[in-house]
Amino acid sequence: MTETTPTAMFCYAHPDRETTLRCKRCDQPMCASCARRTPTGYVCKDCVRAHQKSFDTSEWYDYIFGFAVAGFLSGVAAFLINLLGSIGFIGWFLAVSAAPVAGTIIAEAVRFATRRHRSRSLFITVVAGMILGALPMMLVQIFSMNIFGIIFQAVYLIIAVPLVYARLSGIQLRR
Repeated sequence: MTETTPTAMFCYAHPDRETTLRCKRCDQPMCASCARRTPTGYVCKDCVRAHQKSFDTSEWYDYIFGFAVAGFLSGVAAFLINLLGSIGFIGWFLAVSAAPVAGTIIAEAVRFATRRHRSRSLFITVVAGMILGALPMMLVQIFSMNIFGIIFQAVYLIIAVPLVYARLSGIQLRR
């Protein structure tokens, strides 16, 4: 009886590394540093990247709609936050409670305008739209030397921007 010796396999990305591990999707040999653990087995980096791209569903016009909607609504919210700043001490509480509400409204409006399409670059574009939408009101506060107005605008942006990004991208802080 003759014994067959298996031929040595080498990693697809590192030809100098011998391996016995294979990707469960494409069956390519891969080393331990190229393997990504999933609940159902090990997958190569290329298969993981291809799988992640299937979740990026945004079209070119989603960037325009998302940017425009976020910019417009952020400008309106920045104006309203500016009005809260003129109230006085109670305005602090109103601004801190109104910023998350404004962020939620902006996120849901963008989600509606983009038909729930997703991609990381779309989320970043929406955040840029929010910041640019609030910029005119921030500049008015800076040129008028209204320190409380500047602080209120900063509070709005610090609270609302991460909230919008988290709501659009699906990041969950609690379960």
